Amino acid sequence: MFGNTGNGSTKADTHLETVIGAESSFQGTLRSKGSVRIDGKIEGGVTAEGVILGERGEIQGDISARTVVIGGKVTGNIHATESLELLTKSQVFGDLHAPQLLIAEGAIFEGSCLMASEKTKVIEVNVNG
Repeated sequence: MFGNTGNGSTKADTHLETVIGAESSFQGTLRSKGSVRIDGKIEGGVTAEGVILGERGEIQGDISARTVVIGGKVTGNIHATESLELLTKSQVFGDLHAPQLLIAEGAIFEGSCLMASEKTKVIEVNVNG
């Protein structure tokens, strides 16, 4: 579950540092250098190395992380620099930006999607000669 890699760890838990429990709520911007798991409700943005949103979790705000796994509801934009996964019961109402995207059957997504890596952007060079 949540992108299990086979060795007991998940894609987003490089260092699971913060957990917002199912009965918890948070208002404001949450920043972490490690990964966060959210099973409660957040009103505000989330910036971390990895973000895991559980099936009962809800975020009203933007998410920015290297890897993102969504199982709950997000109302806001998601920017993942490495990968973004929308699980079966996820609901996302906002724009997605990720170089790698997986949307499971049953997931709900309303918004636009840009699948481009920061590394693959074209650089224009003006040569005066």
